Parts: sequence; structure tokens; C-alpha cells
Amino acid sequence: MPPGDRSKELERRNLAAEEAGGKARIDRQHAGGKMTARERVEALLDDDSFEELGRFVTHRSHEFGMEKTKFPGDGVVTGYGRVDDRLVYVFAQDFTIFGGSLAEGYAEKIVKIMDLAMRQGAPIIGLNDSGGARIQEGVVSLAGYADIFLRNTILSGVVPQISAIMGPCAGGAVYSPAITDFTFMVRDTSFMFVTGPDVIKTVTHEEVSMEALGGAVTHNEVSGNAQFLAEDDRDCLNRIRDLLSYLPSNNLEETPLIESSDPWDREDAALDALVPEEPDKPYDIKELVTAIVDDGIFVEVHEHFAQNLVVGFARLDGRSVGVVANQPAVLAGALDIKASVKGARFVRFCDAFNIPLVTFEDVPGFLPGTDQEWGGIIRHGAKLLFAFAEATVPKVTVITRKAYGGAYCVMASKHIRTDFNFAFPTAEIAVMGPEGAVNILYKRELAEAEDPDALRQEKVAEFREKFANPYAAAERGYLDEVIAPRRTRAKLITALRSLETKRDSNPPKKHGNIPL
Repeated sequence: MPPGDRSKELERRNLAAEEAGGKARIDRQHAGGKMTARERVEALLDDDSFEELGRFVTHRSHEFGMEKTKFPGDGVVTGYGRVDDRLVYVFAQDFTIFGGSLAEGYAEKIVKIMDLAMRQGAPIIGLNDSGGARIQEGVVSLAGYADIFLRNTILSGVVPQISAIMGPCAGGAVYSPAITDFTFMVRDTSFMFVTGPDVIKTVTHEEVSMEALGGAVTHNEVSGNAQFLAEDDRDCLNRIRDLLSYLPSNNLEETPLIESSDPWDREDAALDALVPEEPDKPYDIKELVTAIVDDGIFVEVHEHFAQNLVVGFARLDGRSVGVVANQPAVLAGALDIKASVKGARFVRFCDAFNIPLVTFEDVPGFLPGTDQEWGGIIRHGAKLLFAFAEATVPKVTVITRKAYGGAYCVMASKHIRTDFNFAFPTAEIAVMGPEGAVNILYKRELAEAEDPDALRQEKVAEFREKFANPYAAAERGYLDEVIAPRRTRAKLITALRSLETKRDSNPPKKHGNIPL
């Protein structure tokens, strides 16, 4: 073939790859409120940074007439590029080609960039929009999924893995996002489930819509399978870029240092009055978090799920920190099954990637009830305890008000290797609240008293004076300092600066046995 013809052939093949499944299918994608795979990659990455790999891969199937229909790329766009000038690897499933269904060559393309991400120590981002396994290729498609799942598992804790569900994700396909660190879903256009509504109706006779079963809202609010809810494709991709700015590229690197003009020793007098005098009056812990962190910017993770516990990323002194905080405005900040699992997963991610943990504690205990006990709150609560105790990153805790019972121990107490433990003057650290303690300690006296209510009030006031304060714990060294709330930012930054060279480790072992 003459050189000129060779150039034209390359141009023809490149054009065919960019046309994906054809104009009609691309138009349908746009009409459904979705970008194409290539448009998503371009929006995610820095301008002109994408380098595509496997552009001309096609399937090898000869069953069901498949040999007559081939598309360059075979339904997935793979390669690498940059986000804020940092290397990332990405794959984007292309619904315009065979419904984005996964097949042998398709899986090999994803596996290749996952292996490259491992070797280069760079995050991997998967943009999912697929009808599932390609039925025409049978078990070969299932083998491709398993090859991906294996790498998801091996990469876990080595490089950040982010999944975006930007269309359907069903059957075995859901297990890759489930293993990755963070999952984004897009309102109204993304769905995720193991079995769809038709199968459920056939097997259990339940009728449920796709949205109710596996829509973005469902997985953000009810199941907790997704951590972020985006309004559209572009919002989703922008939020992925933002999240990456808080993460290191791999488990051997530090997080990016982002310069801020926010003074490290800035005080906020409003914090002195944030925690109410009345112990049963709620307040919003997010007000405390945003008042303390750099520039008031807090990226909440799992915002819509288990809202009695708040987790997310912020910066202090320019460095990323993971924030874990009880939320008194929801269930009084009590820990339950969902909150415990949510917190444990977040804590373990931060520990895997060298992100210091800052805990704000206001917890009356674990949520009581038969649903909680029968649902396994003992086991699930132990997950959060295990995660905090296992973590060797810098850990700093601030007790703002209640720290009762076993929940006090769990929320990064001094006793599970937290480096610095501070408390506000409003802190109450005890086995239980004054009312409950008095009912137990003075049960007989109350039963025999002429005026039990008056006696109860007297004893509650006495208990609160003696025990519902931070000073008994401080006297024993369980608290390092009782601080003025307005000085919280300076105290945290000073503590974290002193922990920059922290070295801690767990005994040699293959891995622990977290109570799953």
C-alpha cells in the first residue's frame, strides 16, 4: 500500500472510532440527557491530555452473526490523561456500541489500564454506562468481569479507585463499583442493581420501578451503595475532579498541598456559643466543621446516607484531612448500623492513603431498639471501632459535648491510639447521661422518696457537676487539653504539624479480620 494510502487508512480508522455507534445512537444518547463516552473523557481530563489506548480493538466473536458487525474500540474508551496536571487512568463505557456490553477484548482493554495504573501508582476512574455482559460471548464475558474484579481487589488501598454510574449498571457489573473507593451516580439517568424489576416481579411478585429499585437517589439515601449524587454528567465529572484534589495518587505519596490565605491561627468567637447550654438541644456539627477548615470548604462524602454521622474531606493548613463527626441534629448523633458502616469504610480509606483523621465527637451512645440489636449493631458498631483502632495515620479528636458509654471509646478515644484528644468546656464524658445514671444509682432512694421528682433533679444536678464535664477525664490524661472552642482551628493545625513525621504500625500479619 502506498504511503499516501496508508495515511488515509489511518485517518479512516480514527474517524470510525470517533463515530462510535453512529450518529443516530449518539443522538439518542444526547436526547436521554447523557454525554457520549468520548465527551465524558474530554470533560473529565485536562484539555488535550488524553492518550487513548486500544482504539482499534474489536471483538473476536463469530456467533449469532457478530462477525458481520464490528466497531473500533468495541464499546469502551480507555487510556490515560491528567487531572490538575496529575496522571490518571480512565475507561469510559460506550452505550452506543452494543449497549456498552462487556466482552473479551473490551475487558482486556480495561485490565490493561488497571495494570498500568498499578505500575505507575496513579488513580483509576471508571465511567460506567453498560447493559452488562455481552450475551453473544457467553462465559468469556463473565471471565472478563472476574479479571476486572480481581484487579479492583488488588488495587484496593494502593491507588484510589473511583466509579461513576452514568447509565445502567446491572448484574455482575455492579461488583466492580462496589469494590472501588467512591461511587458517583447521576440523578434520573443512572441505575444500579443485581436483578432488575422484571426478574424481581417474576421471582418475588414485587412490582418496583427502576428508579425506586436502583436509581441514584435510592443508592445515595437508602442502600448507601453510592457516596455522591450528581445532577447531570458534567456535574458528576467536575465533582470527580474536585474529589481527586484531596487524594494522593497512591498509598506511598502525600496529598497535594494547596496554598490558602486562611490564617492558620484564625479564631472564630461564634464557636464559643455554638454548643447549646441545654444538653438535649441539637445543633449542626457542619457549622463547626466549616468554621474551622481552610476557607470553609468541606466536601461531604455519603451526604444523604446515615446522616447522624458526617464524613468528608477538608483541608487544614493546606493539607487534606478526613473528617468524622457525630451529627446532633439527626438522631441526637447516636451511632447506628448504617452510620457505623459508613464511618468504618471512610476511616479505612483515609488510613490506607495517609490522610489524617480529625474527629468531632458528640455522641450519646448507640441507638437502642430491637431493629438495631437484631440487625447486628454489635458487629457493625465493632467495624467502626476496629477501623479507628487499626488506623496508624495522625488522629486528633475534639469532644464538643456528649461522649457516653462504649460510643465514647469507639469515636477515636485516647485509648485506641489517638494522638491528641481535646475537649470543649461543654464536654460530658461518662458511662451514661446524668438522668440514666441517677435512675440506676438511686433507684431505691427514688422509689422510697416522698417527692421523687425533686430528689431526681437534685441528684441529676449533683451528677452533672461531678461527672458531666471534661475535667475528670483530663485529670487522668484521657484528654490532652480542654480548649476554648474559638481556638479549635489553631489547636488542630498545631497538633497536625507535630504529627507530620508520625511513625506507627500494626504487628506483622497478612491482614486483620474486621467483623464483616
